[in-house]
Amino acid sequence: MKNKKILFLLVSVLIIILVLLFFIVKNFNNNDANNENTDISEYTPEEEISNVQLRRTLVTLFYLDSENDELKSEGKLIDSTELLNNPYQKLVELLINDPENQELSSVFPKGTSLLNSYLDRSCVILDFSPEILNTTYDNQKYYIINSLLNTLTELNEVDSIKILVNNSVPDGFEEKYSMLTNFS
Repeated sequence: MKNKKILFLLVSVLIIILVLLFFIVKNFNNNDANNENTDISEYTPEEEISNVQLRRTLVTLFYLDSENDELKSEGKLIDSTELLNNPYQKLVELLINDPENQELSSVFPKGTSLLNSYLDRSCVILDFSPEILNTTYDNQKYYIINSLLNTLTELNEVDSIKILVNNSVPDGFEEKYSMLTNFS
């Protein structure tokens, strides 16, 4: 009696396995047939990507959020060829201009312009017009320095900045600033 039960159980398991294999093989063959009949069509974009679009790069600029009294970043897409000759000049000129986000504002006094910029070892020398000294609120120099540092040290070759006005170090600005400088 016990042998009959075991034999019945084995036959039942064998039948279940065979039925499962049958469905698996049948399903696998159906999938192959469906894949062979499916046409592969090439994707055509609505618009070709132009060379100008391929050259676009994202730069991060730091502007003042006066509501929270802190610097916040704003990304801007620009043509990377604008950064080839003097990336420091271009980035600072973008900083001097007003940001696109209306909740942010430039930290530079009106009329400020960058006269010259160049890299000396890992320090960017920035020569500004005298208007940079026309600060109108507390901590404006602090925000100017941090805006410049945060923006320019995004470039791998830049570790510090030096601010000049008409080619000399102005009163109220130190000789050199780096991300490790404590200037409050």
